[in-house]
Amino acid sequence: MLKLFPYIKKYYLLILLSIILLFIQANVDLTLPDYLSRIVNIGIQQGGVESSLPSALRVGTYERMQLFLTPDEVKSVSDAYQLVEPTASEYALYKQEYTTLGEEGLYVLKTLDQDQLDSITPIVSRALITVSFLEQAISNPENAAIIGEQMGFDLFQLPAGTNLFEVLESIPQQQRTQLTSAIQQQFETLGENMLSQLGIAAVKAEYDALGVNTATLQTNYILRIGAWMLGLTLISVIATILVGLFSARVAAGVARDLRESVFVRVTNFARAEIEKFSTASLITRSTNDITQIQNVTMMIIRMVFFAPIIGIGGIIRALDKAPSMWWIIAGMVFVLLSVIIVAFIVSLPKFKLIQTLIDNLNRVVRENLGGMMVVRAFNRQDFEEKRFDKANRDLTQNMLFVSRVMVVIMPIMMFLMSSVSILVVWVGSHQVAQAQMQVGDMMAFMQYTMQIFFAFMMMSFMFIMLPRASVSAERIVEVLETKPSIVDLPDRQHFPDSFRPKVEFRNVSFHYPDAEEDILHDISFTAKPGQTTAFIGTTGSGKSTIINLIPRFFDVTKGAILIDDVDIRDVSQSELHSKIGYVPQRSNLFTGTIESNLRLGNEEASPEEVQKAIDIAQASDFITERSDGLQAEISQGGTNVSGGQRQRLAIARALVRQAPIYIFDDSFSALDYKTDASLRNALHESVSDSAVFIVSQRVATIKNADQIIVLDEGHIVGKGVHRELMETNEVYRDIALSQLSEEELA
Repeated sequence: MLKLFPYIKKYYLLILLSIILLFIQANVDLTLPDYLSRIVNIGIQQGGVESSLPSALRVGTYERMQLFLTPDEVKSVSDAYQLVEPTASEYALYKQEYTTLGEEGLYVLKTLDQDQLDSITPIVSRALITVSFLEQAISNPENAAIIGEQMGFDLFQLPAGTNLFEVLESIPQQQRTQLTSAIQQQFETLGENMLSQLGIAAVKAEYDALGVNTATLQTNYILRIGAWMLGLTLISVIATILVGLFSARVAAGVARDLRESVFVRVTNFARAEIEKFSTASLITRSTNDITQIQNVTMMIIRMVFFAPIIGIGGIIRALDKAPSMWWIIAGMVFVLLSVIIVAFIVSLPKFKLIQTLIDNLNRVVRENLGGMMVVRAFNRQDFEEKRFDKANRDLTQNMLFVSRVMVVIMPIMMFLMSSVSILVVWVGSHQVAQAQMQVGDMMAFMQYTMQIFFAFMMMSFMFIMLPRASVSAERIVEVLETKPSIVDLPDRQHFPDSFRPKVEFRNVSFHYPDAEEDILHDISFTAKPGQTTAFIGTTGSGKSTIINLIPRFFDVTKGAILIDDVDIRDVSQSELHSKIGYVPQRSNLFTGTIESNLRLGNEEASPEEVQKAIDIAQASDFITERSDGLQAEISQGGTNVSGGQRQRLAIARALVRQAPIYIFDDSFSALDYKTDASLRNALHESVSDSAVFIVSQRVATIKNADQIIVLDEGHIVGKGVHRELMETNEVYRDIALSQLSEEELA
């Protein structure tokens, strides 16, 4: 995968934007459970009261609080609160907010920074809780008795209507301190969370006494936090959409660039490289393998960057909400990783095998479709069906194995997720009952746990997809890193401006890649402009191999091939091919029209030049018979025309090019003798200045050639014109007499 990084690097801007958006989305998603916790804890349980530090106090409550503060604390509280007298101009505004406010004045919290708030809150909260505790104790006789015992006298002995707080104010400081210490000791046993809840309750009671509409306060808080949650959710949705768009663009762009690179590299391959990979494998690599890379690239951008942020952030925030339940997260992560690792180990070998099996299936299908007529002719349908069935079953079994692994993983994940949810509720409910945790914090912890869970699930999917993508990447890199065996020299030469199509083979020997012996041995001849050079010989003698050396489909092993006295290895392949009109043994036509196929040789050819090539190739008759003429459709491979028509169109395509060198590799085999003769006569007249090479098994096709080269087992065993060879060359004479009578050969 790393070797494909240059194809991804060019999209760094979109990837960077995606990472930024994912970071925003992850932080938003991690914030939402905290807002839910606030709605439950503050909005529902605390009635919308956010702090245990009241923003306003009645004068009576403030004075009662002074009884339970040290001198230093009294000073801190007096610095934090400001007395608003009834005569003050802003007092009327406060009366609108605090509707039961009389004419006794109001203590209002000053504007403080966060450090000041943090220091004053516990002081005020505990004093306010103490006042509230005593007020409730007075209203309950049993509590009153307990308080009296702590103070050293019975409160029931106080005269009716006696104000307890006036009594506390009048008693010695030592007794008041004793009572305060006893209450503080009770506070210490409750824990910080319970103290906070008691403080909130005391503040809410004070607000009720001041006439604050606490129901409206609660509703406003819930609506405000809910609006924030909706806004954050909208941001998350927008980020998700944009990341999906950017990741799709990057993945599609990488796939496009890879296909282009693979296609360009394959078009530069010599036949040796094509045979090394096989056509079926190259098709699979250009389609299925690159699709795997495209899919995993999109998933990497969307998941690999997102999952760690969610996972790590979720762990941090969950432990902040409930540190005591860390073991639940640790156990969940351990089980998840165990499942992922086992699935990875089990499925990796199968993923490596799948792509090879796809190659094999494509090969079998391609061979079957290409040789359908042969299969039917020999009644081999049953055999081919069994061969396809085996390839199909091998692939199916491997895919089913991988699918079963995936199917097993999902229920395990769902069971684990449900188990974790139940465990969080069970443990959290006990902590809520013991006032060690609030309900909202438990709900937030559960959501963070689910976020962590899904983060690891996303990573597990990536680990499952990556092996197959990695195999595909290796196969693509293998193609891209394969060096073509035929390349242009950096300091290449050019043909002379006054180009002469003289072709010289100088002591040429050749063997195919990985072959042990030469198939051509010391081949030497010269083909001059305006001459036709023909090759004939027994099957496997090397006729087509010689022809394939001229356009450098293969490079010679020894010796050299010169065109106009320039070694063809010293010029660029494009310049060499521009001088050649080539008609292969197998006439390949492309999907399109007759005209588009003919103009493949020369897109700039005039209609007159195209028509002339058609006339020379003897193709006018069947083209004019078609209602669409040159615009008649040609199907893939030219399967909607006969073999002879396909050959004539291929010859016409080469003639449209008007090249100085023409190569006809057994290109007249599908023509009848009359059409063959007419075509050769017209060809001789129209390309009189060109060097023409003809490979044929028909003596009638080549007997009028200016130079006939007879091959036998890769050696030149005869060279000359027809009459000379009939008299001097036994191999040629045997071939000729096997086809024609002596009168026809005369």
